[in-house]
Amino acid sequence: MYSACWWFVVLVGLAANSFAAPRQHTVALGRWRVVNAVTDDGHPQQVKVRALFVDRHFREYAAGIPHDVTDRMFVIRRTRRVNDSLPTENGKKPRWVWQLDGWLSIDRLTGRIAQLNFPAFDPEVSQASWYRDYAAYCGRSDDGDTIYMVVVQLGRRKPLLKKEFASDGCSAPLWERNPTRVTFKGRSEKNSFVVRAHSAIGETESESGEGPE
Repeated sequence: MYSACWWFVVLVGLAANSFAAPRQHTVALGRWRVVNAVTDDGHPQQVKVRALFVDRHFREYAAGIPHDVTDRMFVIRRTRRVNDSLPTENGKKPRWVWQLDGWLSIDRLTGRIAQLNFPAFDPEVSQASWYRDYAAYCGRSDDGDTIYMVVVQLGRRKPLLKKEFASDGCSAPLWERNPTRVTFKGRSEKNSFVVRAHSAIGETESESGEGPE
């Protein structure tokens, strides 16, 4: 009888543990440091970076201000160190250079970090602008000859918008609410789109006479 009761208590304890809430992970960003990031062409630019830690363990380097998508998840720009040593320099210490990369999503509850795959995103020219779980940016084709206006939504494989942009590029797009609207502005053209659940509807305004001051 005593043995049966003991096993009953053990089973109840195991069942209770199986329904226990998952352990909260600690996600933190370190101190800022200024580094010289280089493009593929070798042009340097100063970038403020800091380390990303999960449970006090270093995971990634990040740049810029994080964007809170929900109270549980945020996104941030990734940076990385690349070994720039030539084959003829074999045997010497690695020559590390900094580069801007794509975007990361971080789940504060699970500590999971995922790299976001944005179509036509070019780390050297694309400046993503966030609103809720939407990101808008000017992308570039693989050959560099075509600029695209792109709007993506987290969790969706296909972009809500990917349309050729007549301008030679754009700064970070501007968001508005009620209705949700995003505007891409280049030197000679401005395009606005109302973003809805599954699409982005264009409200195009041409500024063909406008140029740099």
